Amino acid sequence: MQKGQLFNTKPHNIRSNFIPKLEKALTISLVHFYPLSGQLVTKRYDDDDHVRSFQVDCNKGPGARLIHAFVDLFVSDIVSSAEVKPIIASFFDLGEKSINHDGHTRPLLSVQVTELLDGVFIGFTMNHCIADGTSFWHFISTLSEILTQLKSDDINEDKFDEISISQKPIYNTMFPSDRPCKITKVPYLDPDEFVRWYDLGPLKVRIFHFSSESISILKTKANQECGPHNNISSFQALCGLTWRSVTRARHLRPELEVSFALPINARTRINPPLPSEYFRYFLTTTQCISKAGDLLSNGPGHAALLINQTIKIHDDKVTRKMLHEFEEHPFIFRPGTDTVQNNSNRLFIGGSSKFDVYGLEFGLGKALTVRGGFVNMEDGRLIANPGREGRGSVDLEVYLKPGTMNTLELDQEFMSYTL
Repeated sequence: MQKGQLFNTKPHNIRSNFIPKLEKALTISLVHFYPLSGQLVTKRYDDDDHVRSFQVDCNKGPGARLIHAFVDLFVSDIVSSAEVKPIIASFFDLGEKSINHDGHTRPLLSVQVTELLDGVFIGFTMNHCIADGTSFWHFISTLSEILTQLKSDDINEDKFDEISISQKPIYNTMFPSDRPCKITKVPYLDPDEFVRWYDLGPLKVRIFHFSSESISILKTKANQECGPHNNISSFQALCGLTWRSVTRARHLRPELEVSFALPINARTRINPPLPSEYFRYFLTTTQCISKAGDLLSNGPGHAALLINQTIKIHDDKVTRKMLHEFEEHPFIFRPGTDTVQNNSNRLFIGGSSKFDVYGLEFGLGKALTVRGGFVNMEDGRLIANPGREGRGSVDLEVYLKPGTMNTLELDQEFMSYTL
């Protein structure tokens, strides 16, 4: 995961004041989020090379990393257009081709402070193997909370206990049972068998802003089209519009199958639900499938309804079943192999407009914007972030082939909801 915040405030004495202060805050944060200082470890068993167990060893590894970088750019160079500039990739540590498996040798967490001529960008990179978006933003929120309490530059380690946090992470095994590290059978013996990179070709990345008013209109229209008893949410209405619009922009044949995949936070789906402080990767993934012709012959409300119905079935029983099945029969995603052939028919959304992104100020005031890194960049990837003004607004980060993006930007229906 790679997310960062751009601030148009530049702290005085950034090298001698802000960076040391951030380092202390990071040290204190890692006392609570100690797995992020560790390293992924794979244990092999002699009786079968395919049998492995995976865990985080908190007593070894390179530790978390803090980097201070410089770039000869102004804030306006970053936000002057809706198109995301390639330079953003350099604002995150560990590189564009980092994968979860790299956690065996590289940091599980990296924080990079990039100093601009008139601002600061703070980029966070976290291994997705041990944390999802909920845990990712929980950590960043804690880091910001601690940093704002460090009023003095000479806080000593013996005073770290005086720093409090409002939401401590929870690690005890709450699901599926209180048991030791799971032993499982994996289909590959060597990382080279599943780590395969391919040429993405050119991609265009752009942020589309949807105001709270536009989202409200979109939600109302979707419910009018489908019937209010279906209770289409704002998020589902936006996903339906985007799915239909991108499918149209791709000029697909009517008989082709198209899909829209999205993650579901399992914490809220099981009964009783788990608290947001439960720290781990705890998502299931679902996808909606339709024929391109069926999707385009109906309104955006129809697409939203398909998404709505797919999400609804993920109750306690279905969620537990999916989580158990994954533990018993793990699937190893192979970058560049499992999706490249179907990307032209596929959309996948990540992120959430519900995360309190702009409430995390690090003593620098409210962030100007949020940007994602280019790790795992692929055609059809969508990232949802809250809009800066709040109130249900959404910034949708979209990754598409240039031709598809150019067509989408001319789509009257889609663009009528954006600013």
